[in-house]
Amino acid sequence: MSAEPDGPEDRLRRFATIWSRAVFPVTSTSSTRPEFEAELLPLARRLSEVLHARGFDAGEARAVGAALVDAHCTDPEALSRTLDCVDAYLVLYCGEDGDPEDLRARSARLQHAMAAGFAGALRARTLAEQEAIAQAALKAQGVVAEALHASEARFRAVFEGAAIGIGIADLDGNVLQVNDALMRMFGIADSRLGGRRATEWTHPDDAPQTWRLYQELVRGEREHYHVEKAFYRPDGTVLWTNLTVSLLRDADGTPQYQLALMEDTTERRLLNLRLRYEATHDALTGLPNRSFFFERLEKALNAGPGQRFGLCYLDLDGFKTVNDSLGHAAGDRLLVEVADRLQACATAPGEMVARLGGDEFVALTTGPDTRHEVDELAGRIMNALLAPVSVDGRELTVRGSIGIVEGPAGERSPAEVLRSADITMYRAKSAGGNRFELADPEADARVITRHGLTTALPAALERGEFFIEYQPLVHLGDGSVRGAEALVRWLHPQHGVLGPDRFIPLAEHTGLIVPLGRWVLEQSVRQARLWRERYGESGAAGPLRINVNLSPCQLTHPGLVQDTVEILERTGVAPDALCLEVTESALIGADDDLLKPLRRLAEMGVDIALDDFGTGYSNLANLRRLPVSVLKLDRSFTQSMQQFPADPVDLKIVEGIVALAHSLDLAVTVEGVETGAQAEQLRILGCDTAQGWYYARPGPPERLHELALVDSTG
Repeated sequence: MSAEPDGPEDRLRRFATIWSRAVFPVTSTSSTRPEFEAELLPLARRLSEVLHARGFDAGEARAVGAALVDAHCTDPEALSRTLDCVDAYLVLYCGEDGDPEDLRARSARLQHAMAAGFAGALRARTLAEQEAIAQAALKAQGVVAEALHASEARFRAVFEGAAIGIGIADLDGNVLQVNDALMRMFGIADSRLGGRRATEWTHPDDAPQTWRLYQELVRGEREHYHVEKAFYRPDGTVLWTNLTVSLLRDADGTPQYQLALMEDTTERRLLNLRLRYEATHDALTGLPNRSFFFERLEKALNAGPGQRFGLCYLDLDGFKTVNDSLGHAAGDRLLVEVADRLQACATAPGEMVARLGGDEFVALTTGPDTRHEVDELAGRIMNALLAPVSVDGRELTVRGSIGIVEGPAGERSPAEVLRSADITMYRAKSAGGNRFELADPEADARVITRHGLTTALPAALERGEFFIEYQPLVHLGDGSVRGAEALVRWLHPQHGVLGPDRFIPLAEHTGLIVPLGRWVLEQSVRQARLWRERYGESGAAGPLRINVNLSPCQLTHPGLVQDTVEILERTGVAPDALCLEVTESALIGADDDLLKPLRRLAEMGVDIALDDFGTGYSNLANLRRLPVSVLKLDRSFTQSMQQFPADPVDLKIVEGIVALAHSLDLAVTVEGVETGAQAEQLRILGCDTAQGWYYARPGPPERLHELALVDSTG
């Protein structure tokens, strides 16, 4: 096989070759086939230019059709073969760029124009022949009659044999002739279309400009027009066509007839409508999908002044359990039933229901007053979910959480509205579910800020936005500074200094707490080394120790022990300079696997402190198996000691805890000491060390140096 043509000119020549081979056998010409091909090559180039022109030039296509007549391609079969070649090969060889569907449509219009040009040229040729025959009637009347008959026969063959529908009408719109193809389009077997007026063929879907263009054409103000038009068939069905109407003039240029060329596009249109439906509707439930819903929401939000909207964002509670326990097929049937119920809830004008995906649905209502309507819509949805759904013989209870957003049009974008509804829906779910909540801008702002902090955490650690403050630990017996607790802070570029309560839970949730905790541990241990170098390893106050908090995620991380050992060895700090604080809640019910890393650290000499002791359901008997050496009483025990006399019950509890701890060789540290009275009471009760604002707020490491100097000189 020969290779496919490479360049546009090669493909154009190939098309001209195919065209000449098809038409040459039925052409009355003295030229050879290569010579005839050379005549067709410029015409092929003109067709290619019309196919790719910015605006469709029907006149150029008609000129090509007329040129065929000039090239002696006057046999009806020549036009038929030409149209077949153009239909089959023009886009293939000359449509290397562009949308195939658009090129095919242009090719069809081009064929219509070529046929019109051919018919016009043939008719003009016929008229010219008739004029010549009239002038030579006395000499060759018989020859003229024969030529006229042949010309009319050729025109009739083209008219009847064309694959597209052709109709001729006068300027008053009276249909004079139609061909068989047009009658087949309309589903009739006779010429009942003849005698009708073109103006009777109106349709509700006619474009506004359709009949304006028609009037301009019959007045002679335009030569042709092209529209997409629908017609009613006699049986009531609709025929969709690409319609091209051209004006036919006589030899003097006076308008005489209108020529209509019709291409049946009904099946193509139905396919496009089907594809549009599938693209905008959910395949499982048949509800509008996310794309269609956003179109409607954007339209509602762009409505004029005085218009409002209301949105209900529904998420089914516990749907994952249905999928996991009964399978996805059962979950799909549940979604279909829920979709049917929701559809029945939104039947008023301006209301719609859509499925966003999974078990998430939205209901939208629009109008001048949606404040009450959206609440009523949410109520109808909750009521619709009350009845159980029967799936595979099981009665499934359906629960849902709804977030409601309502407001005036024109103030927010669709993405902002949906984000607010989503946040509100999760607020309803967090409150227990099976309820609806109204959007709260302040709550939205908190969630958005939380999300912003979450996404900014990794980069913040890389950019060095975290720093550590230290709060001293003071011995209650002699008032000496024994160490400090390391408290991490975040210097956020927009929000300023953030305390750990703002970002530690986020770091826990994202897993960033492990690298962040490793950084805090290393920085704190380095600071402990600097303190020991400055204050010495011994003295009345003893060596300074650094306390570092461990999160539950760090406890379960397999690299905890190795990271700690490497940091201590790299910084040259002895293990006894470090105390790791673990919350009591993290160790409630802890098994041996969780305690194993803590035991290894304790065996190395690292102190383990049980932080926030007394806030959980403490099992005092468990203290024997926990590798802890320090109990840190929660600040709640010190609150009742701010005033005199202190609550005797709290005093007894603290006294009992201290006695128990000392009997187990555990030191006791108290948090939240704010007054001298508290400090004195805790000293009397036997507590060992304390920390709180009474001594110092968390601050830079230099402040600990100042406190230590005061202690040593006092």
